[in-house]
Amino acid sequence: MYLRLFLLFVVTLLGCAHSNAKPLDEQQQFINMMVEKHQFSKVDLDKIFAQANKNDNILEAIAKPWEAKPWHQYYPIFLTEKRLAKGLEFWAKYKTELAKAEQKTGVPAQVIVAIIGVETFYGGYTGKYSVLDALTTLGFYYPPRAKFFRSELEHLLLLAREEHFDVTALQGSYAGAMGWGQFIPSSYRAYAVDFDGDGVRDLLNNPADAIGSVANYFKRHGWQQGQDVAYPVKVSGNKYQAFLSKDLKLKDNWQSLQQAGVQLKDPNSSKQTLLASSKVKLLELEQSADAEYWVLLPNFYTITRYNHSPLYAMVIHQFSQQLAQAFADHVSAAPLSK
Repeated sequence: MYLRLFLLFVVTLLGCAHSNAKPLDEQQQFINMMVEKHQFSKVDLDKIFAQANKNDNILEAIAKPWEAKPWHQYYPIFLTEKRLAKGLEFWAKYKTELAKAEQKTGVPAQVIVAIIGVETFYGGYTGKYSVLDALTTLGFYYPPRAKFFRSELEHLLLLAREEHFDVTALQGSYAGAMGWGQFIPSSYRAYAVDFDGDGVRDLLNNPADAIGSVANYFKRHGWQQGQDVAYPVKVSGNKYQAFLSKDLKLKDNWQSLQQAGVQLKDPNSSKQTLLASSKVKLLELEQSADAEYWVLLPNFYTITRYNHSPLYAMVIHQFSQQLAQAFADHVSAAPLSK
């Protein structure tokens, strides 16, 4: 009996050692690649990765993202009076920077404020995980997206070298996103800007740089100035169902949707004229009792470049509308200066 238990214990230990051997071998291959490709010191990288740990909480978190929830459970997490009040406070405090960003990029202030509010509650929660641990764990112990996260790990090391960060001290999300706007390392390197002119691209501690960088990200991903994001629609019959898909790209035209029984709920509320040839997409959102439908425009697709989830993009759209209305109400209610 005891011998059998002991043998089972030994087999289990050997199995664990074998399961960890491959990730550790791949980690060494990654280190060698960084040395050869980017001229890092192998001694320095060995020291860095000696401090990197596999974190099972990260694997659990990525397996259960909020975006997997149905719409009626997802949006109440973000569309709250508390977040709206904090957003108006942030807008008032950084109105000069937001106006400058909107003027330079065409991205509305309310969209920038919505992004930073949803991502980090205006810098209040930028993540509790070691970014090095997150990207090491996902890059070597999460096969479904290992290639992507190893690429982000490569960008993290390059970013740390370029910006003089202590890579072992960086904190962020379970997916390795950092700072007020939650930029992953590749996005930080590609889209971060020094918006206040102090010579540093600081998305970790500088709200001005975060504002300018979010606006730059949207501009570079095709934001169309002065255009709307989405319109609520009503559907009839069942032909519209053929236009529902998980593909976020706008491949259909408005005439096709109309012919399938899709109509604007309030044609007078649309600022943007939908032509028969306008590229659009039909989105169905799950409510507790029924479904609601939206026709999506190119700016909605641009929002999904920040987070590839239609639920996320719809929350950003609706929150930005709440912010714009509340800000306008606040300005109109302010006493006139003498």
